[in-house]
Amino acid sequence: MKKSFLQSLGPGLLFAGAAIGVSHLVQSTKAGAEFGFGLLWALLLVHLFKYPFFQFGPRYAAATGETLLDGYNKLGKGVLITYYILNFATMFTIQAAVTIVTAGLASQLFGFTNDLVIWSSIILFVSILILILGKYKLLDKLMKYIIIILTISTIIAVSVAFTNTKDTFDVRQILPLGSVELTFLIAFLGWMPAPLDISIWHSIWSIEKSKNTNIKIKPKDAIFDFNVGYIGTLILGICFVLLGALVMYKSGGSFSNKGGVFASQLINLYTKNLGNFSYVFIAIAAFTTMFSTTITTLDASPRTMNRSSKLLFNKEFKFGYWFWITFLFLGTFAILRYYLADMGNLVKIATILSFLTAPFYAILNYILIFGKHTPKEHQPNLFTKILSIFGIIFLVGFSLWFLTSI
Repeated sequence: MKKSFLQSLGPGLLFAGAAIGVSHLVQSTKAGAEFGFGLLWALLLVHLFKYPFFQFGPRYAAATGETLLDGYNKLGKGVLITYYILNFATMFTIQAAVTIVTAGLASQLFGFTNDLVIWSSIILFVSILILILGKYKLLDKLMKYIIIILTISTIIAVSVAFTNTKDTFDVRQILPLGSVELTFLIAFLGWMPAPLDISIWHSIWSIEKSKNTNIKIKPKDAIFDFNVGYIGTLILGICFVLLGALVMYKSGGSFSNKGGVFASQLINLYTKNLGNFSYVFIAIAAFTTMFSTTITTLDASPRTMNRSSKLLFNKEFKFGYWFWITFLFLGTFAILRYYLADMGNLVKIATILSFLTAPFYAILNYILIFGKHTPKEHQPNLFTKILSIFGIIFLVGFSLWFLTSI
């Protein structure tokens, strides 16, 4: 049993690698810097209410041996076409958003050049090289080390921040009401801990894991593996909010929307407040956070588009995965080349769209996991079903509140 668990561990960490990125490093840090501890309620609630829908990805894959995309196809071609259009419309912006933040951190950490387009190209090439050489197996192994490094360096940074702070803690919670504050809250919730369509990525990684190990992963092991990654995203999300609150709250500083300037501000402000020795911990934590997101999104979006294409056109595309990776690289490069100055707004748009489309994925996953396509013995218990219903109400309610308030 122990051997089986160790072999099945992996997709949950890939989920964590994809989730812990802009939502944590940028949005969570900004939440702490602008609201102190005041938005911890939002972070905890969104983790609670999104939990079942993320969990349904590995649960469905383990129970049926299929990806969620196969399940969507069974619900109707229209459902899959809608997903295909939504994913195509957002994947370039999402990849550009995570890559530019990674590039900004790389320019601060390694020097060489301050041209973020050049750094973005290098990072994308390195990511593609890793995927070409090792495919899923190398990505799976690499992510375990990245998450360990990220967790240790972040916890050290938070511990130092707690030790150095002389201020009293104000733990009052805040409900943003103004249009600017509400827009930030929705953007914060949109990618915290991740967009809901990552549940689809997780189901694909789970199937890929089974193919590579020739072991059928049991639903129980798949859910445990997911829980490890999900709890990790929650803990690190809290850590980044705390870092922002302890180091930046009421500091009088404001963040730039430009990736390179933001990265410099982030690292320098931490170093200034925590001491020069903390630079390496902050820089490594920040860079590994974003690099893990960059490589996992670069792997996942092409997988989803390739699988969707196969299901829609009922045809196997021999080099479909590599076609979509190349297409994603070119589209991302074009955005970074011509819209670099607007990256702050692009990130905001991408995160808000992710939140507004969340009810779509939540309802689909709910219908699929509690319907005829999932064996009864593998369907969640009553508590999870009730939590799912409240989760849908939460996501729909916040979306309507935002749309009627802007």
